[in-house]
Amino acid sequence: MREMANSTKKTSKPLKVLITGFGPFPGMPVNPTGPLVEKLATLDRRAFDGIKRTAHIFETSYAAVDRELPDLIARHRPDVLLMFGVAGRTRSIRIETLARNNRSTAIPDATGAYAGTAQIAPDAPATAALPTAAKAMFAAVKQAGLPVTVSKDAGGYLCNYLCWRAAKQAAAPGGPRIAAFVHVPNTRLSPAQLVRAGAAILSAALTLR
Repeated sequence: MREMANSTKKTSKPLKVLITGFGPFPGMPVNPTGPLVEKLATLDRRAFDGIKRTAHIFETSYAAVDRELPDLIARHRPDVLLMFGVAGRTRSIRIETLARNNRSTAIPDATGAYAGTAQIAPDAPATAALPTAAKAMFAAVKQAGLPVTVSKDAGGYLCNYLCWRAAKQAAAPGGPRIAAFVHVPNTRLSPAQLVRAGAAILSAALTLR
């Protein structure tokens, strides 16, 4: 777990943004979201003046998400939660809007642990909407000249699991007003392009806070 924070200007009540990524996992020995979120937390842009940005990299495990996400929300009280994950087969930036109440029981996480049940939360609805700004984010990435889509399927692994947990955190009192999850390609975009897309998405979220 790594965490870093940056505030470019001191204010009495700065807007707070929590930006998260994942570490490596089976089949993905290098996860581009780690360097991406660390760069976004320190990127020098006028639009980010006065914004307190905190970057956090989750170990790609169910236990890490369960343990760390509630603690991060409680400690940092972010107005915006911006999450990134990698999708090896995607060809574009993919803005997720829906978490599904299911997960694969056949694929281990980075610790070798398997999900015990296919359903994340028994007796809960089949889906949970993320309070995201998908249209504005889509337009921002498009304007940056990068491929982008909006998705209702975050998969069946840790990305979807984090989406589900984040949607529940956002619905709770004091939760973030915006909680967005973005899948990025593994190799089709350069690190600089990923940062450009991430900065555009963050800027769009800040205008709708």
